[in-house]
Amino acid sequence: MICEKEAQDDIAASLGVKVVSVTTPTWLDHVYSCTYVYANARITLSVKEMSTTPETTAYFGARAKALGQRPGRVAIGQGAFQTTNGSIVVRKDWKVLTVDISKVPAKFGQPPETAAGIALSIAATILGCWTGA
Repeated sequence: MICEKEAQDDIAASLGVKVVSVTTPTWLDHVYSCTYVYANARITLSVKEMSTTPETTAYFGARAKALGQRPGRVAIGQGAFQTTNGSIVVRKDWKVLTVDISKVPAKFGQPPETAAGIALSIAATILGCWTGA
């Protein structure tokens, strides 16, 4: 899924930059995560899988409080927000995707894009791979 070769290729096409390496994925407390390492940036992707809508709603709300939520809505998935550092959190069905761009320079990619734009592009790319996204 988010750390596999297909996702790596799709993200590279979206950003115009190939990843140098991807860390070994981890699975802890129903969170699947890995970090994409670039020459001058690191992007961490994680997906928390839950088993009910109320559980997903509670986790999504807790992420907003823990990470800080910028005002406004992000029109992707079944709810999304941008964090105070420009990262993005998206819910879809019983999953919550976090794209952490806290270690990305102000401009990144080819052509260069804002870090917040990079986060949204990656989230859209990942959601495009999820069935029924």
